[in-house]
Amino acid sequence: MKTPNIGISTENRQAIADQLSKILADEFILYSKTLNFHWNIEGADFHSVHLYLETLYQEQQETVDTVAEKIRALGHYAPATLKKYLELTHLTEETQGKNDSQSIFAELLQDHESIIIFIREEIKPIADQMKADGISDYVTGLMEQHEKTAWMLRSHLN
Repeated sequence: MKTPNIGISTENRQAIADQLSKILADEFILYSKTLNFHWNIEGADFHSVHLYLETLYQEQQETVDTVAEKIRALGHYAPATLKKYLELTHLTEETQGKNDSQSIFAELLQDHESIIIFIREEIKPIADQMKADGISDYVTGLMEQHEKTAWMLRSHLN
């Protein structure tokens, strides 16, 4: 692939791709965990929670795809193995093993909030130090998506 000429230095494109790879790993682990919960939910509220989790994992799948595409647009390859995701992620793929909605929502909330904190710390360096305002805006949008989902998950908890 021809090297992108997009006004971001080679070094900065690499640094951004590295940070986006960490975000991609987090997003993929969250996708996998949400899918796991969708498959394994139990309880009197099974149907409504099962459908809600389907919406969440579909949204996560879209996010995974767009983050990977951002990495490719920078001229780098997106990590695409479970092994690499587990090396890069800030999350754990392990669940607490409880399949009721309250436990699931609490775990997912914790993961969304962890991603929010990590992304928030990346926004300013991407814009200011790496001179990539557009990517900073994109990352801000990701954070805002997670903030909305976190609010909704929080609203389900007792």
